[in-house]
Amino acid sequence: MTSRLTHSAGKFPKSILITGCSSGIGYVAANVLKTRGYQVFASARQQRDAERLTNEGLNAIRLDLTDSQSISDALKWIFEQTQGQLYALFNNGAYGQPGAVEDLSREVLRSQFETNLFGWHDLTRRVIPVMRSQGQGRIIQNSSVLGLVALRYRGAYTASKFALEGLSDTLRMELHGSGVHVSLIEPGPIESRFRTNSLIMAKKHIDMENSVHRENYKLTVERLEKQGPAVSFTLPPEAVVRRVIHALESRHPRARYYVTLPTHLFGNLKRLLSSAALDRIARRI
Repeated sequence: MTSRLTHSAGKFPKSILITGCSSGIGYVAANVLKTRGYQVFASARQQRDAERLTNEGLNAIRLDLTDSQSISDALKWIFEQTQGQLYALFNNGAYGQPGAVEDLSREVLRSQFETNLFGWHDLTRRVIPVMRSQGQGRIIQNSSVLGLVALRYRGAYTASKFALEGLSDTLRMELHGSGVHVSLIEPGPIESRFRTNSLIMAKKHIDMENSVHRENYKLTVERLEKQGPAVSFTLPPEAVVRRVIHALESRHPRARYYVTLPTHLFGNLKRLLSSAALDRIARRI
């Protein structure tokens, strides 16, 4: 396996930068890919998380997607260790901002996009010239089933993922023939701290008690506070990592990887149903 994961120069294992490694998908991906022989650079927004990952044996660094200087500093440190090379980027660090669209302030919506889209774009465009010069590279974007369909009270997150899908599709076409491949991974429910973090953001930014959506917010809070998997078809992070491995190692990586039953279901329903019919189904969730 090691020989398959070396650069053409034969000196270094293939390197990958992963964002959002403090827990969940990013954490599992960093550890699994390390065991597969990759030179993994695991990043986290908080310095304490980067230090914890380092203590656990990962090559970790702080990288705040909302801060261009932080992105620049992290890449400088990484390129110093790889002699200016980077085989892959797994954009994963993101959060969900719950709330009805009419309850989202401009500032709250902007913050969602700063992390979930603008930071990813900033980081991605900085590594593309490196990958072009190598003649190879993989850019893997962790999107969501909510990049395919919309659900109530997830407007900010859905908007950021819809935008990510469009930007990634365009980038994939623009990089055709360069040796750099772009793949989108679209998970549904995955075991992680996503719901816990979403509840924090809901309480921080949404005036739920004074909203016309107050009663529905109570249900939202109950869902986010529920212990264990929110639904029976929730999968572990390893289900996503398996698709990441295929996107990294296949000669012909897919443009999209569906993960979990809801993604397969809604992906098919969107192709088959009218908007009105799909809305009727989505409003029940």
